[in-house]
Amino acid sequence: MDHIVTLQDPVTAFAPWMEPTDAELDAIEQEMPLILAEVDLVDAQIMTLDRTPSELDARRVRRARRRVLAARRDLANQGGADAPVVA
Repeated sequence: MDHIVTLQDPVTAFAPWMEPTDAELDAIEQEMPLILAEVDLVDAQIMTLDRTPSELDARRVRRARRRVLAARRDLANQGGADAPVVA
């Protein structure tokens, strides 16, 4: 019987050098408002997938889009050389 094994490294980081650095964690923390706003936008869009969007649904999506844009603006306006690039 042949055993099937993977040739790739495990996805979960086990070694200390595979953990995110403090700088990476700080960048994630700085971008967290944008990440949460984008999650809210995706949630609002998902709610409208299986039905005809009502006016309330349309407002919810527009509001979520505005929050994403505001979070991107705030992140871009933080400025400085250490500011992450928002695409």
